[in-house]
Amino acid sequence: MRIVFAGTPAPAIPTLERLVESTHEVVGVITRPPARVGRGRTLHPSPVAQFAREHGLPVIEASSFKDPKVCNQVESLRPDLGVVVAYGALIPCSVLDMPTHGWINLHFSSLPRWRGAAPVQWALISGDTTTASSVFQLEKGLDTGPVYSSIPVDITHETAGELLERMAILGAPQVVDVVDSIANGTAQAVPQNEDDPRASHARQLSSSDGFVDFRSSAQATDRQILGLSPNPGAWTLLPDSKRLKLAAVTVVEGDDLEPGHIRVTKKSVEVGCQDGIVRLGQVAPAGKGWMDAAAWARGARLSEDTVLGTMEEN
Repeated sequence: MRIVFAGTPAPAIPTLERLVESTHEVVGVITRPPARVGRGRTLHPSPVAQFAREHGLPVIEASSFKDPKVCNQVESLRPDLGVVVAYGALIPCSVLDMPTHGWINLHFSSLPRWRGAAPVQWALISGDTTTASSVFQLEKGLDTGPVYSSIPVDITHETAGELLERMAILGAPQVVDVVDSIANGTAQAVPQNEDDPRASHARQLSSSDGFVDFRSSAQATDRQILGLSPNPGAWTLLPDSKRLKLAAVTVVEGDDLEPGHIRVTKKSVEVGCQDGIVRLGQVAPAGKGWMDAAAWARGARLSEDTVLGTMEEN
């Protein structure tokens, strides 16, 4: 079949690569325009755009389908099927109807749980122990279409970035299998159960979601940091109101520290939570790179009454 692919970040590349290697023909790639990256704020094409150009694939850079020229470009490709992996924008019904077989989407959740933009992040934040890699038919509703394939995935103590990378690799051959079945007429999609009590929305996360005040339990604090890492990132506030970025922490035994209060030893920095204690791993003070928390604490010369997470100014 003639495939048009829509995707933007690195997790979309394994599926695009598998499609390029398959018996099907990728006739075009839709991706979001170059974005400003780094301190220099220089424009960089998306990871998918870079991969597509390296493999000689036609690229359409568009932040939406509002421009009729974009829609005309897609239609001119005469696609049999559209495949979406983390494109980053909604596809209108007029474009969904262009391919003969419509569009399918690789979604990283056990639908209808965690429909929306950040399913992996919210699964971790909420303490889910399992999720799934799902391939479903796109329709007008938000991630509501019938499901062709769902593969269970166990969640370990890992960041959202690590889990997403693992699921992106797992989902790539899954998508090709579904494309093959659509091509040979054996594909069967099962409607989602709208009465499923697990149905939930995974809204996009912002920087403010990454603020850690240590007033939740140690387990919830651990999950929050994992779910926000690496993007948009977890952080807390120092007594001088400067930000301190936080990487994954470790829950340790004990309940003798008040929320936000710290205990510094030569080898560790522990912080009290509402229920329990976490040991900091890597941290990054404002304007500096990542370093071991104990090394940061030695250099910062923290006082014994230092409290992290206060947000009085807000």
